[in-house]
Amino acid sequence: MDTFTTILGQNMVFLNVITDRFQEGGSLGMTLVLICLLLGIYFAIKAFSNINSDLPTFMKYKKLVNQVVLLGLVISFLNSLLGMIQAFDALEATGGADPSLVAGGLKVTLLSPLFGLLVFILGYATTFILTWIRKADAEEVK
Repeated sequence: MDTFTTILGQNMVFLNVITDRFQEGGSLGMTLVLICLLLGIYFAIKAFSNINSDLPTFMKYKKLVNQVVLLGLVISFLNSLLGMIQAFDALEATGGADPSLVAGGLKVTLLSPLFGLLVFILGYATTFILTWIRKADAEEVK
């Protein structure tokens, strides 16, 4: 029982850290990237369910996965740039800052592109797997 409580406690701490990082990265931008991730998962499921159907239907869903994860990556970089502009405005208004404060701000600015890049990599890996499976099925038919 004690082990279960420890594992559950560690999972809750991990979830709290992820939630905190999500909010630090900018709630609006990170939410938009999360929506892109969820749409990518939806389109990937549709592509996997249509893997043996006609080629245009399969390709439509495969392209939608690629486009939505690319959109998530672009939104994450836009969110990062907007955060950097706000940080530089704050630095300009105060006339300078402590280096540790600047380093903390840069860390927060990099959270959004990190999440966007993760979404992008997962989406493109999925389309790679889809293409690989579809070609393997096509070669078996020959």
